[in-house]
Amino acid sequence: MTDSQPESLAARFGERVRISESFGETTVDVAAADWIEVLTFVRDSGYAFFDWLTGVDDQPEGFQIVVHVYDPESCRQLLVRTHVPLADPRLPSAVDVYRGANWHERETYEMFGVTFDGHPYLVPLLLPDGFEGHPLRKDFILAARVAKPWPGAKEPGESGHGAPSRRRTLPPGVPADWGSPDA
Repeated sequence: MTDSQPESLAARFGERVRISESFGETTVDVAAADWIEVLTFVRDSGYAFFDWLTGVDDQPEGFQIVVHVYDPESCRQLLVRTHVPLADPRLPSAVDVYRGANWHERETYEMFGVTFDGHPYLVPLLLPDGFEGHPLRKDFILAARVAKPWPGAKEPGESGHGAPSRRRTLPPGVPADWGSPDA
């Protein structure tokens, strides 16, 4: 793609894509049905470097899946986004378009519960075996850890073993002959 990158996307896909620019970065919003076709077109147009893919929990609408790609020749970057519903979050795998998507899709599957149809090895990647739930979803309940008092969380003189308390100091500005706060 040349400097007319957004125009070539618009010419090729028309109303099927929405192109915006913010802070010098171009973003292309596509329907989930056009996901692979747009990614393939973008790759073939010069955006050959796959940087990352992630999910964004966009409740109540569902999940936003975002891919960041880069054109090493023109030094331009591009975000490609789509939405998948909360009830059945699934999207075709982009591994055949960008090999680097493999690890990122596995991570997004594990953390958000988004299924990537056609992924060659969609299994958990980061969390311990037997972990239940998807921790980056907004509806994931964080279990409170058992609250234990810290053994050093005692004020001076509250040691419980009969040791004398530390001498208390007077607040700033109080004369020394005023009297001890312990009195």
